[in-house]
Amino acid sequence: MPALSLPFSPLRSLRYTSIVAANIWSPSSLLPPLLRSSSRLVRPSLRPSSSIFSVSTDYVGRSVAVAVESMAVEPPSHPTYDLKAVIALALSEDAGDRGDVTCLAIIPKDMKAEAHFIAKEDGVVAGIALAEMIFNEVDHFLKVEWSVKDGDLVCKGMQFGKVYGNAHSIIVAERIVLNFMQRMSGIATLTKAMADAAHPSCILETRKTAPGLRLVDKWAVLIGGGKNHRLGLFDMVMIKDNHISIAGGVTNALKSVDEFLQQSNLQMPVEVETRTLEELEELLEFSSQNRTSLTRIMLDNMVVPLPNGDVDVSMLKDAVQLVNGRFETEASGNVTIETVKKIGETGVTYISSGALTHSVKALDISLKIDTELALQVGRRTNRA
Repeated sequence: MPALSLPFSPLRSLRYTSIVAANIWSPSSLLPPLLRSSSRLVRPSLRPSSSIFSVSTDYVGRSVAVAVESMAVEPPSHPTYDLKAVIALALSEDAGDRGDVTCLAIIPKDMKAEAHFIAKEDGVVAGIALAEMIFNEVDHFLKVEWSVKDGDLVCKGMQFGKVYGNAHSIIVAERIVLNFMQRMSGIATLTKAMADAAHPSCILETRKTAPGLRLVDKWAVLIGGGKNHRLGLFDMVMIKDNHISIAGGVTNALKSVDEFLQQSNLQMPVEVETRTLEELEELLEFSSQNRTSLTRIMLDNMVVPLPNGDVDVSMLKDAVQLVNGRFETEASGNVTIETVKKIGETGVTYISSGALTHSVKALDISLKIDTELALQVGRRTNRA
């Protein structure tokens, strides 16, 4: 059977052929502040609220249901990325050529079960909409209910969702769902913390994402309150150090880009990386005397680490003042949760951080059928 194809942006792209009512859950209590380790669990009552599921048919004739209310933040638009194929690949990787032999040996094929999502640490939950897609792909009769939505805060020990239906199907989907949700939630949690600290500057990720999971990683950044940098090599001109070295200077590189875009009748954002104030001054001089497509200037590694663990942002501040609002500015390099507030105070427009995706710690989440025993074990290990 060919890989299933789901549009990367279901709310915009699905062809609605019918609408059915369903129940999902609405949050009924405010969650504690992010990363407050001393917070106590207050379980929200699970109250069903009316929702709409939009149903369409893909090219192999299967019904695809997407919970509209759970899509709190849509994934970034991409011309070629096939989210459904990524899900299918993850499931195929797990199933191999035999399927789940443990479930086949132990679980009767018609057995029903209910499993609960449990947060084992505080953070921002992300991947709920994607989890619904995965459960639907494994078994569209599975029923999923949530007490939170993507982007909400969860605290350690909190039960924030459940899935009910065929026990075998739940176990098959479990690890794939958790792999995506844990990574996405880790990214969203760090993004939220950095975005709050950097305000009014905006936090961006980079292309330093897990191979094959770029759209998923960048989706998690949006859920966490950040903004997306370019999705790939196709949607933005980004003149970096190696381009500049090959072109023989920042002016030559930008000239070539201006000519290429004009000849190709293309309009898109153009960013140039500058590494010194001299390079920046050269770029500003050229742009003041020529019509150019330049929209943003990267101020790279102008945040200087100090021996005491602090950073010197004086060079970055000087660069921002030189630009003086003529172009968007982006700080890059030595960006951490400890330094991002000081960087944001320089007045830079954007702050980009590869750490949001390339080395983020996953948020610990589990899916358990015996919830009471799971919480008992969690308390014993200080994870509930």
